[in-house]
Amino acid sequence: MNLVPSNMRRGHLRGFTLIELLVVIAIIGILSAVVLASLNTARTKGTDAAIKSDLDTIRTQSAIYYDTNNSSYAAATGYTCNLANSVFSDANIISAFAGFNAQSTPVCYASATAWYAYAQLKADNTKSWCVDSSGKSTQETYTTTIASSGTGCT
Repeated sequence: MNLVPSNMRRGHLRGFTLIELLVVIAIIGILSAVVLASLNTARTKGTDAAIKSDLDTIRTQSAIYYDTNNSSYAAATGYTCNLANSVFSDANIISAFAGFNAQSTPVCYASATAWYAYAQLKADNTKSWCVDSSGKSTQETYTTTIASSGTGCT
């Protein structure tokens, strides 16, 4: 009994057809497109997680600033993230802002008794993450209009 196919006995090896190769290439292309789309979503979510983490660092560092600066967040009231003589002039907080300044532009408010900061998220640019001196850490609708009251996150 001979187990070798007849086309191999004659010295002819049969390869893949052009159609078979094109189907395999198309399947690989579709799979790689799905994987790349998933990676892009994961990258965006990672960026949002980093923004939230940096804002939480700002909240923690502001509590330390408050304790070491005579129970005050600022010497002057203002709507800027680099307000001199305020909680936002602390080196640790400046470092946390530097972590996401390339990803999102923060919005800040500081007075002697309260502060808040928020930044636009990447996964949904209509949303922002807000932290404030009362301990809140929430997702909000993003706006570039700064509330005049300085009350913090909603």
